[in-house]
Amino acid sequence: MNASKDPLNERDFELINIVGGQLASNQRDLSRYMNLSLGMTNMLLKRLVTKGYIRIKQLDRRKVEYFLTPKGFAEKMRKSVKYTLKTISSIGLIKKQLLDILGNLYAKGHRKFYVLGDSDFAQLVESALIQSQWGGVEVGRVKSLSENPDGLVLICREDENSPELSGERYVDLIKELASRENNEFEAVER
Repeated sequence: MNASKDPLNERDFELINIVGGQLASNQRDLSRYMNLSLGMTNMLLKRLVTKGYIRIKQLDRRKVEYFLTPKGFAEKMRKSVKYTLKTISSIGLIKKQLLDILGNLYAKGHRKFYVLGDSDFAQLVESALIQSQWGGVEVGRVKSLSENPDGLVLICREDENSPELSGERYVDLIKELASRENNEFEAVER
């Protein structure tokens, strides 16, 4: 197999991103950024130079500059687009599972939902509720569990310890999604 046809592994891609982002100026900086030894960093650089992704320019006797070749830029863009599409697909799957959970809560008679959290996940939950076709749904926000709203609090942050919380007033959506993921994984393994 031709070395230039080998797919990039995660370390190679990380190094391409660091060089492409001009985040490090020498091998010592690169090795610190990647938390690798100088020898390993040197080996990765040589491999990427051989594959044609990175070029080295000698500035003086002791100083070099690393930069991406057009092939390196193209690979960085290709991998970035692939990663973005995979992320979007994952968000779609999470939203589908989330709508299933929220639909079950709606079917049990819940109409007032209060979102606890300021994360992107909390925004996704709020958006899913607002965009749902369920009649009579009210959506609000709470900043802490000490607030006592007259509806169901949807916990959308990981730092919330909720062992003492009543299941009738609170739902930890991150734990719910994680348990569904584990159940689906176990079903696939059988």
